[in-house]
Amino acid sequence: MAELLEALKAVAEPTRLRIVALVRRTELTVSELCDILGQSQPRVSRHLKLLCAAGVLDRHAQGTRAYYRPASHGEGRQLLNAVVPLVDKAGETDASFERDMARLEAVRAERNEKAQLYFDKMAADWDRVRQRHVSDQRLEEAIIDLVDTDSVRELLDIGTGTGRMLEVLGSGIERGIGIDLNSQMLDAARSKLDAAGLSHCSVRSGDLYALDFDPGSFDAALLHHVLHFLDDPEMAIAQAVRTLRPGGRLVIVDFAPHNLDLLRSEYAHHWLGFSEEEIAEWCANAGLTNVEVTHLQPRAKAKADQLTVSIWVGTQRADAPTTYRLEAAS
Repeated sequence: MAELLEALKAVAEPTRLRIVALVRRTELTVSELCDILGQSQPRVSRHLKLLCAAGVLDRHAQGTRAYYRPASHGEGRQLLNAVVPLVDKAGETDASFERDMARLEAVRAERNEKAQLYFDKMAADWDRVRQRHVSDQRLEEAIIDLVDTDSVRELLDIGTGTGRMLEVLGSGIERGIGIDLNSQMLDAARSKLDAAGLSHCSVRSGDLYALDFDPGSFDAALLHHVLHFLDDPEMAIAQAVRTLRPGGRLVIVDFAPHNLDLLRSEYAHHWLGFSEEEIAEWCANAGLTNVEVTHLQPRAKAKADQLTVSIWVGTQRADAPTTYRLEAAS
């Protein structure tokens, strides 16, 4: 009862209701909320502190910035599910609400512009690597089949990059979280998810060697073209497996062994692909069972510079430790 009363008191204020209506649509920083609300940073920060302390909002740091979004579970989440539709209805005839929504669209437009500039800068490098392996469409279709979103409520995308996997899989899940350390990548991912209307998916800064999630938090985890950049891929796999519920699946997408040293010298690849046995052993060491691998052959197998993409899928054992099951985030 005490937790519920704190949440009720936290939202029972005009500005805080406006904040709730805004962050429900997309996660926002303090400065973005200040611009939208037309209020000072100390005042907005005080409102945010109260909402977070009451369990209504979650705060996630990204470098020098912090993003705010609705809580993922708990009394605060349930209260939001009940209150937000009422706030939206009341806002239909409220001038300040209409101004907030117009300013929010301006913030989104600015994000999209920055994201597009980043995509334009990186496109040439991405395209040069893509030319060497199976098409994105074929790879994504295979990932959709192997992830099987019909049985996945909550998904963790580790090393999310520009958030493409959340964009591809987001419509079939209840909640998706992507983590990455690159702030430009996260900004781009946030913009893409926003444009796609995937408000139940979010991204945050995080270290894949020390994932800040309780054991048993997700139904599936994904490492999509991440391991070849890492010093210690086995540790990353172990961390990913720890976040899975019993019966949860880890999906690893990476290159089969190859000899293209230019990917190491020009694209910062630490590993030149992985063998079936290598990844399978690391998965087994982490506690996964029934590890299977699928190989997608390159477009022109005869060429020496073509790459085979491999997809490993393993299942968390039934006796894996778990702490709680997160409530659905609408």
